[in-house]
Amino acid sequence: MVYKLHKALYGLRQAPRAWNARLDKSLKTLGFDRCKQEQAVYKMQKPGSILIIGVYVDDLIVTGSSEKEIQEFKRQMKNVFDMSDLGKLSYYLGVEVDQRNDGIAIKQEGYAKKILKMAGMMDCNASKFPMEHKLQLTKDEDGKCVNPTEYRSIIGSLRYLIHTRPDLGFSVGAASRYMEKPRENHYIAVKHILRYVKGTIGYGLKYRRGGDGRLLGYSDSSHGTDIDDRRGTTGMDFYYSGNLITWSSQKQRTVALSSCEAEFMAATSAACQALWLRNLISELTGEKAQSVKLLVDNVSAIALMKNPVFHGRSKHIYTKYHFIRECVEQEQIHVEHVSGDLQNADILTKALPRIKFAEMRELMGVEDLGDTSQH
Repeated sequence: MVYKLHKALYGLRQAPRAWNARLDKSLKTLGFDRCKQEQAVYKMQKPGSILIIGVYVDDLIVTGSSEKEIQEFKRQMKNVFDMSDLGKLSYYLGVEVDQRNDGIAIKQEGYAKKILKMAGMMDCNASKFPMEHKLQLTKDEDGKCVNPTEYRSIIGSLRYLIHTRPDLGFSVGAASRYMEKPRENHYIAVKHILRYVKGTIGYGLKYRRGGDGRLLGYSDSSHGTDIDDRRGTTGMDFYYSGNLITWSSQKQRTVALSSCEAEFMAATSAACQALWLRNLISELTGEKAQSVKLLVDNVSAIALMKNPVFHGRSKHIYTKYHFIRECVEQEQIHVEHVSGDLQNADILTKALPRIKFAEMRELMGVEDLGDTSQH
């Protein structure tokens, strides 16, 4: 269910802080606790029921195990705020939500069409992949300049589209590195991404009911693929009960001297995300925090994480990256090897061949949701 609160303190300099303070006080008065792991989420748990509130400015998403509790919450809030009941969640911040008996599907088909229209590419030829295999963009200082404002606008829009389209993570991230001084070859790459969006406009993610309640992560890295500074790209994604819940494709902050080191650095970043996720899930469900299985496709990197004997080979790696060793020792993270053919995060680290890209996209969980748009 979605609710909008009216007559917030718009226009005042202290409005956001005052509004958040008032809403926070009101929810806590009703018996809600603010999540320590995610400040925009509130939870109220009673014997046999749970109520969870997600807050974005003056919009509230309400979910819970009891319809009666939800209605009671709505009645109590209406006594405090002027509130509109927007009904069952179907559209939120550009995300289209289709609630079915077997699960929930999310996509941004309408938003994708707006991006294509803004870029003047509604009638373009569709592509089956977002970036040419092994394409390596560079600063290209001698290349022809393009309109930076237009380039940044398209990139910004595409980055928001990634909220339901993780298959765009690497390609959009790579193009984002050149927003300061975009050149013609960068814009050509962006237009290729838009052609791919045109061909997959109805794609999104589906969250199926049931599952084992386990948290599973994949961590991968490319090594020295950025020609300008030889830094790699970290890719990671996490699944809860078999459903993709978070993902990231990010340029590494330091240069790795080997693929093993690059994978070690990527796994450490994934470990930080894993700890946050396990604690958030534990806080929301009230269950004990579980050990997270993290799948890595580099045997040497796994040995480096598990065996202190290998420390001599990694003395030069920044101390912060050794954090994952402590996680493994304390059994918060359980690292296992996975075949490169089943490494779901591979799609977040490099431009893949067309067939390989399609296989990885399917493994990740991105699928054609058909015409379920209600807006």
